[in-house]
Amino acid sequence: MELVLIRHGLPEKVVKQDGSPANPPLSEIGLAQAQKVADWLQHENIDRLYSSPMQRAYQTAEPLSGQSGLAIEVCDGVAEYDQQSGHYIPTEQLKELDYPRWLRLMQGETDADFPKFAQSVCTSLEQIITDNPGKRVAVTCHGGVINVWAAHVMGFAPRLFFNPNYTSINRFMASSGGDKTVITLNEHHHLK
Repeated sequence: MELVLIRHGLPEKVVKQDGSPANPPLSEIGLAQAQKVADWLQHENIDRLYSSPMQRAYQTAEPLSGQSGLAIEVCDGVAEYDQQSGHYIPTEQLKELDYPRWLRLMQGETDADFPKFAQSVCTSLEQIITDNPGKRVAVTCHGGVINVWAAHVMGFAPRLFFNPNYTSINRFMASSGGDKTVITLNEHHHLK
């Protein structure tokens, strides 16, 4: 089966003063990116469409759902490690506003229980693979999810090792025998 992980589009910056989860929506640019990735994938014969429950990922799935007629199936296990954070600052803005914090993030330092997050991601994606033999499945999710899964497939410890573009397409193959391979990482031709 082919597992297609799609990072969400560019979200808005949200900082909650009360500490409640930020869960930002897509920005206008992010909504346009979501449409572009849906247009790019419209002829790929996707069999099922899953999404993180987080607003930015779900909104990224909506145009693809509209074009394909597929229902969006929410998968809690592919929510981002920052789902309980009271702030969300897009990485390129974070780099300008708080370079030391951005650098720590790029080195994999998060406030979350990263091993628990990685376990949830891998368990959830393994279940999606098990449930969809021989199919092409798309999952709209997050940069941390894509990093953890790519690391898992390549056989190294879960960590943040690259920064996927917004609405990038990341393809993996999984055989019925359990073998998994990376096909592509960070496809973003549709944004040009």
